Amino acid sequence: MGIYLNPDKQLFERAVNSEIYVDKTEFIKYTNRYLYTDNEYIAISRPRRFGKTMAMNMLAAYYGKNCDSRELFAQFKIADDETFEKYLNKYNVIQINMRDLISGADNVRGMIIKLTKRLIFEFGEEYPEVKLFDDTDLIQSIADVYIKTKIPFVILIDEWDAIFRVRGVSEDEQIAYLDFLRNLLKDKPYVALAYMTGILPIKKYGEHSALNMFTEYSMTNQREFAEFTGFTEDEVQILCKKYDMPYDETKRWYDGYNLRGISVYNPRSVVMSMTGHDYDSYWTKTETYEALKVYIEMNYDGLRDTVVSLMSGGRTVIDTHSFTNDMVTFATKDDVLTLLIHLGYLTYDFDTKEVWIPNQEIMGEYATTLKVLGWSEVAEALRCSDELLKATLAKNVDKVSATLEQIHRSETSIMAYNDENALSAVITIAYYAARRDYELIRKLPGGNGFADISFLPRRGVSSPAMIVELKVDETAGGAIAQIKDKKYVEGLKTYSGKVLLVGISYNRKTKKHGCVIEEIEK
Repeated sequence: MGIYLNPDKQLFERAVNSEIYVDKTEFIKYTNRYLYTDNEYIAISRPRRFGKTMAMNMLAAYYGKNCDSRELFAQFKIADDETFEKYLNKYNVIQINMRDLISGADNVRGMIIKLTKRLIFEFGEEYPEVKLFDDTDLIQSIADVYIKTKIPFVILIDEWDAIFRVRGVSEDEQIAYLDFLRNLLKDKPYVALAYMTGILPIKKYGEHSALNMFTEYSMTNQREFAEFTGFTEDEVQILCKKYDMPYDETKRWYDGYNLRGISVYNPRSVVMSMTGHDYDSYWTKTETYEALKVYIEMNYDGLRDTVVSLMSGGRTVIDTHSFTNDMVTFATKDDVLTLLIHLGYLTYDFDTKEVWIPNQEIMGEYATTLKVLGWSEVAEALRCSDELLKATLAKNVDKVSATLEQIHRSETSIMAYNDENALSAVITIAYYAARRDYELIRKLPGGNGFADISFLPRRGVSSPAMIVELKVDETAGGAIAQIKDKKYVEGLKTYSGKVLLVGISYNRKTKKHGCVIEEIEK
């Protein structure tokens, strides 16, 4: 057993022995499928705390020839797969965490020298009978071990992109690092499987890709690995039942990552929520939070308006292909939004090419960030949100109008009220506090049209439903009339009880808001 060569199964055993362990061992049947094939190079990128390292420790425990892990895996799903016995504990495993490795070196060259010395030392410990042709040449030494033992290697590289994210090394060093990985892995007979994980997809340099042999699985397309990216709905439902936690609330807080039709939950946050029996922003308390503030502040190509629209529940179509897979090179707004997908701050629909904010946990981080950044209108809307909701429920139309004018008192607005869509985006943010008790639905179909904003009470909430219609340069009374004429209330199909009809108007010339509220019974 070594630090890098053939580590033991202890780290995976720790995960299995944790209070909550969700069986993801069927992931192994896919990696078994790709052994010794053209698809033996796998690069998986996911946000922090999405189980990348746990999966890698699982692979090390399964493939490692010194692990004797049959009993450990016998209790899990992979034991029923036809390939389980065939590949169990049959390989030399090299497992490297690049973040740890680079932290102990001054540069990429120093990192490679350190790794070479350590692995060659461990080869000597593990295989003293193997004579190495050149004990300064890592690649040749791995080949020597393979030729002598006839045992192939499974090479596992965790946080492969730490050099790009953490150290900020020069472009020359980045290219040298990619070339090192290519020379280590590509077309080498000793490689049975090469598996890399990180937050970012593989770095691009124009048309050149040193690691073009890898099949990439990222947050824009996890392909067949989608269900192993986080917790699935079935898995979360089981946990909610076990811990007596409301599934609907758990879904609101931590669901929303859309991966080719599979709904994925943030595993770290679900575990913390279940064991702590509460709901909070757990996953986002990581190094990537600062990135959200930094990249939103860039305001590439009207990014601020897009963020406001996303916070209001909107979606936007983006092109992810120009992103160069680092955290410093941006040419367009879409590049920044693509980075936020990989960091976990947005989710992406592969088929429609749309992005949106996935859940309440992430929405809260946007709200906090925009307050810190001081975006006047948004910050004021969030600050006044509780006040606006209370005034609406009390049918205090003067207070509603005054609060909206307070929010929009700035001469320069982040998102000008040019039309009802823009007004809808900002008003939705102004009702941010309502998300605690209501499901907010923009453009809910009902009767003969689409209501601008509908508020459906969550289970156990006694407050009335609300339908809000918005008008620019028209009257609030006209908005109420439209709600009635087009029978928007019919859109609340599963709801019965009191409904507040809320008409809100804005006059661009006078910058005055109007409000009319009526209560009906459905």
